[in-house]
Amino acid sequence: MAGAIRPLLSRLFTPNYIAMASPSQSPSRRLANLTRHLLAPSSSSSSGELSSVGAPAAASPARAAASKGFAAVLVCIFEDSRGDHRVILTKRASSLNSHSGEVSLPGGKVEEGDADVKTTALREAEEEIGLDPALVSVVTVLEPFLSKNGLDVTPVIGILSDRALFNPVLNKDEVEDIFDAPLEMFLKDDNRTTRERSWMGMTIPVQFFDYEAEGKKYVIWGLTAHILTRAAAVVLQRQPSFVELPRPTSAPSKH
Repeated sequence: MAGAIRPLLSRLFTPNYIAMASPSQSPSRRLANLTRHLLAPSSSSSSGELSSVGAPAAASPARAAASKGFAAVLVCIFEDSRGDHRVILTKRASSLNSHSGEVSLPGGKVEEGDADVKTTALREAEEEIGLDPALVSVVTVLEPFLSKNGLDVTPVIGILSDRALFNPVLNKDEVEDIFDAPLEMFLKDDNRTTRERSWMGMTIPVQFFDYEAEGKKYVIWGLTAHILTRAAAVVLQRQPSFVELPRPTSAPSKH
């Protein structure tokens, strides 16, 4: 089944094939239309310039010195029965040494043998939540973000064409829970707050989104929230309703 889906998605995502979206189109066609610009040869989401929520793709000497490694996360998007776009998120296991109990995107560090960041993101998603890479069509890679731990984290945007084909299998050593949230939420000021946090001796703005699903409350914040705002702006082709201050692109120099 998955093998049959990928050729179909390839045709749908071909720029010459895709027309403007309309309410009468099927969910898969609408999803293809929303991401057509991501696959167009003239379109690049990684411009190398500083985005309002990210870091430049082209590393400066200061950034290279600050980086303690490389990682990738999967921004996996699908359409629900109403045609709304949603993104898959996880809650990290409370037993983890790093970011325990926090909401995150599936992902992890680049390992030797990974062909590229797309491979890393898909591999980590399969290891963490049992997502078969064959079900996901990668449509673009965003510019890297600098995490509070000094990692260069690259978001990889992928499309899950049929949510029903994905039966999550959680790696309980890493993931406590899995849920999904509306992608558009990360462009709205509703349920959003901005707080200042200390990072390597600097004070930086950090955004928080409150979300509730199936009686469970989640707080999506920090790097994950900033990545999702950037991803939503790229995929949905509109800017957030709030003004977000730039985040640091490198660690402060030591004297």
